[in-house]
Amino acid sequence: MHYDSSQSRRDFLKNTSAAALSAGALAGATIPAVHAAQDSTVQIALVGCGGRGTGAAQNALSVQNGPIKLVAMADVFDDRLKTSHKALADKFEGQIDVPNDRKFISFDGYKNAIDCLRPGDVAIFATPPAFRWVHFKYAIEKGVNVFMEKPVTVDGPSTRKMLALAEEAKKKNLKVAVGLMCRHCKARGELFDRIQNGELGDLITLRCYRMHGPVGSAFSPPRQIWQQTVSSGEGGRKDGPAGGSDVSEVAFQIRRFHSFLWASGGLYSDFYIHNIDECCWMKNDWPVEAQASGGRNYRNHTTPLDKGQDIDQNFDNYSVEYTFKDGAKLLLYGRTMAGCHDQFASYAHGSKGVGVISTSSHTPAYCRIYKGQKFTATARAGRRSERNQALPPEENLLWKCQQPEPNPYDLEWEDLIRAIRQDQPYNEVERGAKASLVTSMGRMAAHTGQIITYDQMLNCEHEFAPGIDKLTMDGPAPLKADANGRYPAPMPGIVTDREYA
Repeated sequence: MHYDSSQSRRDFLKNTSAAALSAGALAGATIPAVHAAQDSTVQIALVGCGGRGTGAAQNALSVQNGPIKLVAMADVFDDRLKTSHKALADKFEGQIDVPNDRKFISFDGYKNAIDCLRPGDVAIFATPPAFRWVHFKYAIEKGVNVFMEKPVTVDGPSTRKMLALAEEAKKKNLKVAVGLMCRHCKARGELFDRIQNGELGDLITLRCYRMHGPVGSAFSPPRQIWQQTVSSGEGGRKDGPAGGSDVSEVAFQIRRFHSFLWASGGLYSDFYIHNIDECCWMKNDWPVEAQASGGRNYRNHTTPLDKGQDIDQNFDNYSVEYTFKDGAKLLLYGRTMAGCHDQFASYAHGSKGVGVISTSSHTPAYCRIYKGQKFTATARAGRRSERNQALPPEENLLWKCQQPEPNPYDLEWEDLIRAIRQDQPYNEVERGAKASLVTSMGRMAAHTGQIITYDQMLNCEHEFAPGIDKLTMDGPAPLKADANGRYPAPMPGIVTDREYA
């Protein structure tokens, strides 16, 4: 089959996909690659080459329903792009075609990378989420499909922008995926169906936990201390190459993006959104308000004791009560402290019983349903310490998902590429924006000490990073430090109309 220039690329991909499906059915075997010709290859551009971007590219290149190739990469840090390129090239020989003239290091590099694509191809956006709407806007202009990592927004103004862009993408029939991969989990999907069919009765309470030690770049020392660590080579790959020149304020805040609300929504938005979203999925609704508490009573995880204090904007612990319009509650417990009890799980309590949504990180989920409210610790069968132990029979167990579970990180890409090749409607942006907004709602409730409603969060005018589309590495940073190198932190009950002054 040859590509006809009078035929749209979308139709071409759809036709080659149909041909492959037919051939696979006739052969009675696994569906082969769609077509070896260049025009049937879905090309990928990676914008944001950190760990999550590299992981997303790996998932994309592993999809089996047709040829896929990485053809362009962009980042603002050369070391991250080089590391990512090597990792991908070592694992996916023959699927990486990114010569030096398709490697872009600048804030405008996303444009260059997207310009390397054709209609039907996919841009991966895995930079800090502050840049998400900027990159998405350009992809829509160019008619390119998108996979964007979560969260997709960090405040009210960016959420309103993203919701408007979602409608523009729909008008162009673009396929857009959001990296809330738990929504593609087969086990959770079956649990959702069972809940909607009434097996738990009326959902009354959902609860979720993400409690573990410090992670990511959530806690940061003063920039000068951090710079010394990087220069000595002790910072590790994520913080940059050793012996580098002085790092600008903008570069520091992007390198340590979990520490700054403008860049990531902080650890709350970046880490807790999955648990919040999977609970809202089971409830089949979004909360209408949140009240919360949290704080940072003591901490010095990152900064040497004789060099001051950590300067990030995050709390160490969060406790949030979300309320749905029917009065049901979602309770979130987040803690990022060393030496404390760890738990990473979500549960749904109904009038008839309890459902285990997830038990040990994101995957496998080990979903279960129990009669009544009592269930045993074996619901956490995925924990490494329990896998090889003889477990007693489970009390009140009515159903458990089949094992092994397909990896939802792969499934979300299979679903996106299938939609592209078969030209099916596919746009997860509205749901992703609402999940991001609800997450921000709980965060703002904790940071202000006020009850925050969904509408208040959506219409809040505090934009963390106005002018983000004009940011330069040597220009002013979205957040300014004081004379001691510290940044404005939330002050609940004192600053109540925004998350920091």
